[in-house]
Amino acid sequence: MAINLVKGQTIDLRKNDQGEEFDLSTVTIGLGWDVRQKKAEGGFFGKLFGGGQKEEEYDLDAVAFLLDNNGKVANLGRTVQTKDGRSLGLYEGDVVFFNSMKHPSGHIWLTGDNRTGAGDGDDEQIIIKLDQMDQRYQKILFMVTIYQGRANNQHFGLIENAFIRAVDARGKEIAKFSLSGDSTYNGMCSMTFAEIYRKDGAWKFRALGNPHQSDSFIDELKTMVYS
Repeated sequence: MAINLVKGQTIDLRKNDQGEEFDLSTVTIGLGWDVRQKKAEGGFFGKLFGGGQKEEEYDLDAVAFLLDNNGKVANLGRTVQTKDGRSLGLYEGDVVFFNSMKHPSGHIWLTGDNRTGAGDGDDEQIIIKLDQMDQRYQKILFMVTIYQGRANNQHFGLIENAFIRAVDARGKEIAKFSLSGDSTYNGMCSMTFAEIYRKDGAWKFRALGNPHQSDSFIDELKTMVYS
């Protein structure tokens, strides 16, 4: 039976307190959310001509940072040129994100982008072959950012039913951490949801739920690189 975590709680991913064991050959980190519906303006005529509830489009992006034993991102990848002439940085480095969706090791990748969070289930997934992760990686940090959240006045105070969960290779949910928007998240455009880390030869999962004002993961990355 999956464990519903509270902020700051840590569990062993391989085996829970009930003695249930999990297959960590492939672990799916699922993230989901809903955007709080706004009431459309226009009074009676607004409701008459298609008003009522209106859902705004948010673009939330999942990011995974692979950290070494110093808590740093050691490999920042390289800059590549796209066909339309744009430069993309951090390609094939130790940050898995929308412009570099698969780690060069092949052991961790991002499945794709859901712009609205509509529907049930996971809105984005990060897949990890946890048993095959190189020893140089001691921690994986999971973050979600709202694209152009500052400019669009979009923040986690308006996000509902947000969660992160870990599912093993057999499809068994190991743990889930849920949080919903409230006034404490107003103006917060990114969130560090959780981390997986090694300890005493085992993989641990810790629920974090730490909000940030910035809508760019680069601001957090700057605190995790070697100077």
